[in-house]
Amino acid sequence: MIQGGNNFAFIDSQNLNKTIENQGWILDYERFFVYLKEKYQVKKAFLFFGYIPKYESLYNYLRQCGYILIFKPVLPYSHTPIKGNIDAELVLHTMIVYDKFDQAVIVTGDGDFYCLVDYLQHKNKLLRLLIPDAHRYSGLLKIFSEKIDFMNRMRQALEYKKAHK
Repeated sequence: MIQGGNNFAFIDSQNLNKTIENQGWILDYERFFVYLKEKYQVKKAFLFFGYIPKYESLYNYLRQCGYILIFKPVLPYSHTPIKGNIDAELVLHTMIVYDKFDQAVIVTGDGDFYCLVDYLQHKNKLLRLLIPDAHRYSGLLKIFSEKIDFMNRMRQALEYKKAHK
């Protein structure tokens, strides 16, 4: 299944976090990084965020777990919730490092990434498409069914569990 051994993961953090949260669980990002390394031979995992200064401690934790964080500036508006739409950043960064990886793991259920997933598939550089919820994702991504893994089926292994004292 895994070709090469220099695979990169590109993670739509907003889609991942919100979708997992909507299923009633919390992703253990440290375990997830290990999972990506072991299951898909991921050498670099890029997390894309809208940058919000009050979450700096979270960003530091994710860096300690091994992720490379790519930020988009976020402008707060009083009349709308803050949303860091990182679609263009994820696509652009994937293409910037395109020659540096064997295959890509894309983590999202957002159909806005159809063009990227399709391009990688046609270039034989799509290893897997990890979709956070098998029941709620874009129909545009369904044509890649042979490359899809659903993260809600990984809950047992990837759910954050508080340490008991």
